[in-house]
Amino acid sequence: QVQLVESGGGLVQPGGSLRLSCVASGSIFSVGVMGWYRQAPGEERDLVATITSGGNTNYADSMKGRFTISRDNAKNTVYLQMNGLKPEDTAVYYCNADLRLTSYYRSNYWGKGTLVTVSS
Repeated sequence: QVQLVESGGGLVQPGGSLRLSCVASGSIFSVGVMGWYRQAPGEERDLVATITSGGNTNYADSMKGRFTISRDNAKNTVYLQMNGLKPEDTAVYYCNADLRLTSYYRSNYWGKGTLVTVSS
């Protein structure tokens, strides 16, 4: 069974840091674009950042300079380093990945999310 599993969320004080991880597991032929999205209570799910297999990154404007996305292709893992966290960063953070399961079949997958709470 193919799945994305996030970890690393939790409670952090304003100004603090967290590192999220997401592992793609199962019978996977190759992994394409991986990314992070977040959804605050009562809000829509929004882009945080994406990264291609070649390392090209894209960030939402509000995350630039504070968040860094990276990946380890050998481990099918994507990371999100979050620094200078603010209360408005509180949200459920979801991993997303474009996975090719065979040479001719690909699909988009979501993790179940990990909660990040920024509060004093």
